[in-house]
Amino acid sequence: MEKKVRTRFAPSPTGFMHIGNLRTALFEYLIAKSGGGDFVLRIEDTDQNRYVEGAEELIYKSLKIAGLKHDEGPDIGGKFGPYVQSLRRERYMEYAKELIDKGKAYYCFCSKERLESLKTENGNEFGGYDRHCRNLKNEEVKKNLSQGLPFVIRQKMPLGGVTTFEDEVFGEVTVENKELEDQILVKADGYPTYNFANVIDDHEMQITDIVRGCEYLSSTPKYNLLYEAFGWEIPRYIHLPLIMGKNPDGTVSKLSKRHGAVSFEDLLNDGYLPEAVINYIVLLGWCPEGNRELFSLEELVKEFSIKRISKSPAVFDYDKLDWFNGEYIRKESTQDFIKHAENYIRQGIGDKNFDIKKIASVLQQRLVKFTQIPDMISFLPDLPEYDKDLFINKKSKTNLENSLSVLKEAKTALENLDKWDFESIHDLILGLAKKMGVKNGTMMWPVRIAVSGQQTTPGGAIEILDILGKDESIKRISYAIEKLS
Repeated sequence: MEKKVRTRFAPSPTGFMHIGNLRTALFEYLIAKSGGGDFVLRIEDTDQNRYVEGAEELIYKSLKIAGLKHDEGPDIGGKFGPYVQSLRRERYMEYAKELIDKGKAYYCFCSKERLESLKTENGNEFGGYDRHCRNLKNEEVKKNLSQGLPFVIRQKMPLGGVTTFEDEVFGEVTVENKELEDQILVKADGYPTYNFANVIDDHEMQITDIVRGCEYLSSTPKYNLLYEAFGWEIPRYIHLPLIMGKNPDGTVSKLSKRHGAVSFEDLLNDGYLPEAVINYIVLLGWCPEGNRELFSLEELVKEFSIKRISKSPAVFDYDKLDWFNGEYIRKESTQDFIKHAENYIRQGIGDKNFDIKKIASVLQQRLVKFTQIPDMISFLPDLPEYDKDLFINKKSKTNLENSLSVLKEAKTALENLDKWDFESIHDLILGLAKKMGVKNGTMMWPVRIAVSGQQTTPGGAIEILDILGKDESIKRISYAIEKLS
């Protein structure tokens, strides 16, 4: 009988949710759900020095916003708990001692000073450990332990040969054992290292598929040697390609803050919809069949296949993300759009009492991200100072002279308009153009410039007149007439 697919997302509570972490969580979720399996959340807090207050809550919040609902975790429990590594601390030492008994690990009593001197001797700070304590006699080990000397427990790596494993994306990977350092399994504070705790927890929680970035490819033999030392079944590995960022000179390098927002929270604060971010991120290293690009999370579960994960590095393109976000904004219901846009609209209009729904209606089809809104509508509360040359437009066939004529006619007609709404203004302006014998554009352009003071606006002349109201519109048109006279 085939095992149930079980993946785990195991972030450290050290700060924000990086794009790389989010993509890993997404791929783990999709692998689990497309295979009818479980997606497990585990908090890896073994590095207490890097622990950030509130980071664990941010993990829950980010997953919830992204729609990645876990089946087991610290907040909802499950039969393999606890799901926080610091609460599992005692069992790691037991497993480490089991490895010592099997001759696969050993106590290391080297002081910090000695380890520092090794770096200096090797001429660089990446000098490996020289295995000084690897072959200590039992009597010496017992003596050191009885004296209470601080120690770490190290994995005893094979000194020769190779370790080979199969990755679902990168194929067969072979590493020479002599390149593998005798890594620390349990630190001097009694906490396990990330690498050791991972293996123990993944085994105990029956995780079948390990998904992580390809930077861990070279570390995987260390994990496999641990599985083999315990006599455990080795899980399936899926290593994901790197995510790169574009540099100003056209080159690419690993995505970092210098490329822009690199956390999920930053992207949301920058005005991106979570659905758009998720849809874009899944395409960083994975491609669907066919040319389709827009997918809901539910559709991704049906479409996802490990076979379509790429080895090649993926480049994070903010322009492409903008396109996705614009598409998702336009797909929103009016109600949802207003819910997401309202705070930004209020920032733009200040204390002016404009109709939010009317403003939203002119923005939705023209928006790429929500943070653009305050600047796009900044002309509504206060008419900016503008140059009268804005009235000259070749395409609309306007110049300073005919713009003045149009505005004078428009002012008189609008002053006499009884009902101020979109339909009434629309009929009046188009009727006026016909009466004056000019094209609609020749009428609309000067009116829009007069009421906005801007070359480009969300919405045309009629929408802006409707939003501003009668008094403010006529006041602005009067000012334009004065400017052109």
